[in-house]
Amino acid sequence: MASTLLFSRLLPGPTARSFTSSAIQQLYKLKSHSGTKKRWKSIANGRFKRQKAGAAHLNVNKAPSRKNSLMQTAISHGFQTPLLKKLLPYGS
Repeated sequence: MASTLLFSRLLPGPTARSFTSSAIQQLYKLKSHSGTKKRWKSIANGRFKRQKAGAAHLNVNKAPSRKNSLMQTAISHGFQTPLLKKLLPYGS
């Protein structure tokens, strides 16, 4: 660090860095949770949807009504939605 300051004093040109106001006002990007990205999708009303688990294999032993309910999409409940908005700040 000290050597860069020394060389910057020896070289001609402006030594002070000029920062613009737009760079100071810029906020950090938030990271989305990888597991949540793979499992949940945001819908238009602000809630999230996902596929139900347990319908991929071993379906012979399951009742038809159970298989039908497992194939439907699940919507996030009231307490899940704020947590999912934190995990997926930009939707998915």
